[in-house]
Amino acid sequence: MDKNQLPYGNKISEDFYARLLTGCEILGIQPAWLMLAMAIETAKTFRASIQNPMSKATGLIQFMPLTAKELGTTIKELASMNEVEQLDYVFQYLDRYKGKMKTFDDVYLAIFYPAAIGKPDSYMFGASPEMVKKIALQNSGYDLNKDQAICKGEVKVSIRKFIPKVYEKLF
Repeated sequence: MDKNQLPYGNKISEDFYARLLTGCEILGIQPAWLMLAMAIETAKTFRASIQNPMSKATGLIQFMPLTAKELGTTIKELASMNEVEQLDYVFQYLDRYKGKMKTFDDVYLAIFYPAAIGKPDSYMFGASPEMVKKIALQNSGYDLNKDQAICKGEVKVSIRKFIPKVYEKLF
């Protein structure tokens, strides 16, 4: 597949594209799935330095500070990398879900809420009532029925809205 046949392929460099193909092949996922997940997480900018001001989540897949630490880095270091360099950390992170990411939804959930991979659409995000509410408040765009709780099915419906019609056959 040519770079420009990918969703948002015109926003990435040839080096990024080459690394994307290699990493996705190793993980056994479609490059289009990861491109769309990164588009969602970076507001279609694909900038390594993009940061959520509320959570401090940073970069191509919005690494949380604790996740960055687990990967042997910091969000400050991740933000200072170029996109190709940071892509190595994306693959390092996703490697823990290798074999479990069978669909675009699974790839996105590996980034957003990994515990939901393989669960039914009714699966609620959050281990306690307090966490359910906190997750819903921080991600209100996914709370489609406005019940202050997010389930896997709501996320799936929401992320599919980001798929440009021309690419629907890839998902």
